[in-house]
Amino acid sequence: MFKKLLKPLAVFSLVAVLFFSQADGALAARSGGRIGGGSFRAPSRSYNPGPSRTPGGYYGGGGFGFPFIIPFFGFGGGGLFSLLIFMAIAGFIFRSFRSTMGQDELGGYSSNPTVSVARLQVGLLAQARTLQADLDRIAQTADTGSAAGRAQVLQETTLALLRHPEYWAYGSSQSEQAGMNSAEAKFNQWALAERSKFTEETLSNVNNQLIGGVAPSLTGNNANLVNQTGDLTPTENEYIVVTLVVGTLGQIQLPKVNSPETLRQALSRLGSVGSEQLLAVEILWTPQASGDTLSTDDMLAYYPNLTLV
Repeated sequence: MFKKLLKPLAVFSLVAVLFFSQADGALAARSGGRIGGGSFRAPSRSYNPGPSRTPGGYYGGGGFGFPFIIPFFGFGGGGLFSLLIFMAIAGFIFRSFRSTMGQDELGGYSSNPTVSVARLQVGLLAQARTLQADLDRIAQTADTGSAAGRAQVLQETTLALLRHPEYWAYGSSQSEQAGMNSAEAKFNQWALAERSKFTEETLSNVNNQLIGGVAPSLTGNNANLVNQTGDLTPTENEYIVVTLVVGTLGQIQLPKVNSPETLRQALSRLGSVGSEQLLAVEILWTPQASGDTLSTDDMLAYYPNLTLV
């Protein structure tokens, strides 16, 4: 009886081993690249300095110190000077009230302004190797330590994607509005979710900290060599996924991506965000390493939200 059961159990065990080993291989995370930086802080003009000490005492935002209040109460001065003193005191009280309400005296921004967080994902056919080379170049040369540099990164990335519509296969978009404090948490959540899909970040430039090397450029002679040898020639079932996570001041709405036209609109809208509105940006793509690919099973496991375009 035992011998009769032994053979079916052995077959079952072999099938199970093959199944799970293939699943592990198919669902293995891939190499990834990352560009970005920034922080969720109110603009510099919303900064309201605290009281400063002068020889005359404390004052806030340009008001008069305590000794200058004395003439107003009849211990000297009068007339126009007393009126000026009264105006200074009124201005001080008004500015203090606005500061308490979380606003500055110039721009009128609250300390927790409305912020938009947007995530746009593009699934491309793996033939888009030149786009990988573009992202590698951007990562190598970008100034991610400045607002202007990060805005340029966003513009160059969206332009690179817009120039290759023939490779678009899938897309997805999300955007939310919230106060700055909660918006930062959402931004970090989306960025970390994408980074967790990588086994390793093989190329990274975040806040001007460059880590990793550059994959060989698959253009010109290199591309011909790859096609001749067949070692890295992608198949129809291999993909590249690029994710853009953006935090901006004010409101930004992305259209639901379900066609090439809506994907083009979403890319154009993100690419038009200026450096004054851009708080933080993360550009993530996988695979990054040369020869690495995403299979159909990888796409189903890690990017189930993507829609065919």
